[in-house]
Order: sequence, then structure tokens, then C-alpha cells
Amino acid sequence: MEVHVLAVISALWHGVCTHSVMSTTSKSPKQVAAAAYRVARDTLPEYNSRYSPKKFTQPQLFVYLVLKIFFKTDYRGIVQILNDWTSICKLIELQQIPHFTTLQKASKRLLKSSLADQLLDKTVTTMNNDKKITLAAVDSTGLQAGHISRYFVRRKRSKQLETYENTHYKRWPKLALSCDCSNHLVLSVITVRGPGVDVNQFERIITPAAEEYCIECILADAGYDSESNHRFARECHNIETIIPPNHGRPTLTSKSFKGKYRELMRTAFDKETYGQRWQVETVMSMIKRNQGEELRARSYWSQNREMMLKVLTHNIAIILSRLKELFYRACPVLFCNGSI
Repeated sequence: MEVHVLAVISALWHGVCTHSVMSTTSKSPKQVAAAAYRVARDTLPEYNSRYSPKKFTQPQLFVYLVLKIFFKTDYRGIVQILNDWTSICKLIELQQIPHFTTLQKASKRLLKSSLADQLLDKTVTTMNNDKKITLAAVDSTGLQAGHISRYFVRRKRSKQLETYENTHYKRWPKLALSCDCSNHLVLSVITVRGPGVDVNQFERIITPAAEEYCIECILADAGYDSESNHRFARECHNIETIIPPNHGRPTLTSKSFKGKYRELMRTAFDKETYGQRWQVETVMSMIKRNQGEELRARSYWSQNREMMLKVLTHNIAIILSRLKELFYRACPVLFCNGSI
């Protein structure tokens, strides 16, 4: 059965990009493993070096990292889960279970920015191989650095006083991304430390997406409002921008802006199209609900890698929802041809 699942996914893989639909994420770990394995095999070399021990391939280790996020566990936890679940190991052609330290080292190697960007691009082009995106959106969110009890964060000072004791955290991991509004796939990612303003991160988020894809229009909230951001997207990458011109102004007035693009937003703001900005907020919600809003990593770079892995797992789960639809369409053909 495991071989059949992988064969069907391979057969339907190139048909994913034929239609664009709003998607949900897959709840099947076996399907997630099969899709992650296919993405990694199409992107990563089998081994990092010709001198590698060759016990495990890089695609196999990448599947372990994706499933770690899927099961919301740590390195030791995912090793134990798959040690008891041999069917997934057969699915990715794994002969033995790696030690958890092997996964830690693989995480540092496979989630470097260059390789992670290639994997992210592969997940997007699987559903959109012409790289044309009609509408994209940008947003950022904060994640929890560790498992902190909400009761501990907000609790009453005493039984006599009705006031609450609030614990404030000065720094937290911050995830900023751009997404395709038509299918909720993440196009580009930056990981930083919060709190911090969004306006100076717009170019960093847009640049990798604009260089890889042909984006017609991009949406962002007032936190990204500046004339330089409009000019960068419109003049450097020929992308229409829709951003409310509210930054630094308590209320909108009849006073004109000095910049032509902010003035255009004041006089001819497209409210109907901007209404689709909720799509990127949905992506943030999907990542937090499905992958968890807390990070197990402690160091700054480990947290960055874990946030990137959450995004990759999200994209792979989105692809699977589309594969599932194509599976049911193709079932009569597959049965007639004897493929299943």
C-alpha cells in the first residue's frame, strides 16, 4: 500500500498546477511524508558529499524534519514515533532509524537559507509552474519562544485583589512572509527577532518572491506604508501595490501627500481588492493552528530554522489537499489502467 501511495502521488504530481483552488491542509502523516519526500528528491542531492556515510539520503532526513513539525514534537520524539511506525519508513525507503543527533545536524545543513529557498520554490512551482501570481499579500506575526503557561503569564496577584499580574517579554521570534492569495502557498519568508516595525522589512520580503515569480499585485497593511516601499515594488519589479496610507497619521485628512504613490492610495484606494488581504492572515492562522505557535528551539539560528521548517511543512500540506482532489478525479483512470 505504501508503494501505491507514492506511485499515485508521483503520477499526479505534474498535474497539480493545472488548476488553482483554495486549499486545506492534509491531516495524514503518511501523505505528508510522501509529498515531502517527492519535493526533497526533486530539489536536494542524494548526499551532501561523496564522502558521506551514505546511511541516509538528504531527502529521507528532510522527511523526518517535516514530520517533526507535523507531530509537534522534538528530535527524540520523532525518532521514537517512526521507530514504532515502520510503514512510513518503508514509504521513504529507509532501512534504519537515524539517531536524533543526525536529525539535528541535518537541520543545520538542509535548512540553510539557500537550500530552504530552493525547497520553498519547489513547493510553489508544483502548483504553479508558470510562476504567474495575480494577487499576493504580505504580513508578519510573532511566535512563542518555548512552552509558557498562559496562566503563568496572566494571573491574579492575590485572592483579595482583583488586579492581574502581567509578565512582559521583551524579545520573541518574528515570522514575516508573502503568500499567494489564490491558494495560501507561502512565496517568501524572512525570520527576525521582534518586536520591530514592519515598514523596513518590506523590501526583504518582496525581493525573493519578485525575483522568482511574476506578481501582478501585492497587498500589505498600514505597517508597510511608505513611499519608498511603493516605489521599490512598482518601479523596480513592476508590481502594483495596495497599502493604506495611514502610517504616521492618526486619521486621514484632505491634506495631500508629497509622494505620488501614497497620494494615489489616498485618492484611488482599491478597497475591494484590498479586502483579500485577509488571505495572508489565514495563512498565519493555519501555520499556528496546524504546526503550533511555540518554538522548541532555544538559540536564535535554531529558531529561524524551525520557523522555516514550519512554513515548508505548511506548503507541503497545502499541496496534498490538491493531490487528494486530483486523486479522486483520476481514480477511474487508474483503476482501468491497473495502476491501483
